[in-house]
Amino acid sequence: MFTPDPHSYARPAQVQVRHLHLDLQVDFSARTLRGQATWQLTNHTGATELWLDARTLIVEAVHLDGPTGPLTDFELGAGDPVLGQPLRITVRPDTTVVSIQYHTSPGAAALQWLTPEQTAGREQPFLFTQSQAILARTWIPCQDSPGVRFTYEARVQVPAQLLALMSAENPQQLDPRGEYSFRMEQPIPSYLMALAVGNVEFQALSTRTGIYAEPITLPSATHEFVDLEKMVAAAEDLYGPYRWDRYDLLVLPPSFPFGGMENPRLTFVTPTILAGDRSLTSLVAHELAHSWSGNLVTNATWNDFWLNEGFTVYFERRIMERLYGSSYSDMLQVLGHTGLLHTVEELGATSKDTHLHLDLAGRDPDEGLNEIAYEKGDYLLLTLEKLVGRAKLDTFIKEYFARFSFQSMDTVSFVAYLRRELLDNEPALEAKLQLDAWINGPGVPAAAPPVASERFAAVEAALQKWQQGSPAAALPTTEWSSHEWVHFLHGLPKSLSPQQLAELDAAFGFTQSGNAEILAAWFPLALAAGYSPADEATENFLTKVGRRKFLVPIYKALLAVPGGRARAQRIYAQARANYHSVATSTFDTMVGQTT
Repeated sequence: MFTPDPHSYARPAQVQVRHLHLDLQVDFSARTLRGQATWQLTNHTGATELWLDARTLIVEAVHLDGPTGPLTDFELGAGDPVLGQPLRITVRPDTTVVSIQYHTSPGAAALQWLTPEQTAGREQPFLFTQSQAILARTWIPCQDSPGVRFTYEARVQVPAQLLALMSAENPQQLDPRGEYSFRMEQPIPSYLMALAVGNVEFQALSTRTGIYAEPITLPSATHEFVDLEKMVAAAEDLYGPYRWDRYDLLVLPPSFPFGGMENPRLTFVTPTILAGDRSLTSLVAHELAHSWSGNLVTNATWNDFWLNEGFTVYFERRIMERLYGSSYSDMLQVLGHTGLLHTVEELGATSKDTHLHLDLAGRDPDEGLNEIAYEKGDYLLLTLEKLVGRAKLDTFIKEYFARFSFQSMDTVSFVAYLRRELLDNEPALEAKLQLDAWINGPGVPAAAPPVASERFAAVEAALQKWQQGSPAAALPTTEWSSHEWVHFLHGLPKSLSPQQLAELDAAFGFTQSGNAEILAAWFPLALAAGYSPADEATENFLTKVGRRKFLVPIYKALLAVPGGRARAQRIYAQARANYHSVATSTFDTMVGQTT
């Protein structure tokens, strides 16, 4: 059974893709991938058409029965700016293989081609993909729906001095011929297809974990992620065996638009979490948790996105609690709760976009990529934990992952499963939980328990002392983590004077911080106050970093000050080439500049 997917033209209930053999040549000068995608099929109904998704792909020919088989008819349908085009291929009822010769366009939205100057090492070009949510169709003709899973193998030809990596079994050393072969034996959805090509080296952390990064970045990355094996072991201890063999990280150049992407076997991460003190590694715990919630049991459509992210946030915080204690995970919970309330306020307290079960038909599914899916989803599970106890909830989650491994799950089916396995066993439990209010209602239900952090209470006390006249330099901040600093900055009044910011900057060195989370909280305050000593650092951050989470509040703050739009447009014109299309699609509209 396939849940109807409003973001895919595919018809897997008729003819379904099962296995992909991908053969690609990577051309940096033309900024294209060229080759063929050979799909093994299962025809469920005797249909004579295979429907795939494509967007800005140039399809040259389609063969039946393999790359050298007879040509068949195909048609690319009318284009949609979000969905792309349906690719309709004529097949026989007994066809089990089709081979599509094609190449990508230089502007393919999933692909980011970086010049050497845009990388950390500044010596070689770099390519990486970002397929989530529906961008796999811009580099592979596929059934681009999270409810369709397939295994794959690939052969990729790249320039001889570069290493190629995929969401698959990966090489750990350079091939002097630039020829790489890959295999992914566990079935995955298309949004987890990933490719990266660059001047990258590998260092093992344990027998099943390691780091890929540019040579200049590798030492700091291996230092930052030294606890990676402990994270994997903690996750297994919580919710069952890791099913993907290896867990490696690839540290990408700064233009990567997200904190991380949970590509199986090879999580992509932003270098903005290389804080030097391992204080931002909860992001890695989040991507690791996706190896169960998302990669193993996958949202059937993007309307069910909370099933991926809500479970993952809850799981991430359980990993961090296991490794670093409840006082640490409490801080993450409060930060997440603050973000959730802010998002509800932004979207509107009665907005349907604050429901867990979304209706994104006719819209880019990226619009559902906000704190509702992540934090409201987590908050539902936290509420359930308070009602049934942690042990009972852990048993439920562990069995859920085991029972639905390598399958998709939609919200209606999950709610039925939750009722059958947990809620119906105890009278009035569902009423106490207010389940429907979480799933199909706006905002945060009244059943949600309060969240608190003792360490943040101490931060708030320090903040109050400063506002009452204590010198900033005298505040007890020596042992603060990044999270405590961010909470301090978020708690500051929005109407501070340049002189007040100068005192804080002199005491704590915010403007020159090497921590991206702190900078992203500091720069909006500096812009609002007209604190000019931070101007150069702000512009440098905006032109070097591509992580959308950080850029949005800074650009918003810049646009809100007198003369800010012209300044934002000037910076954006310089920075835009360094941003991925996922980011430019946001900022072209926000900044008001599309060239």
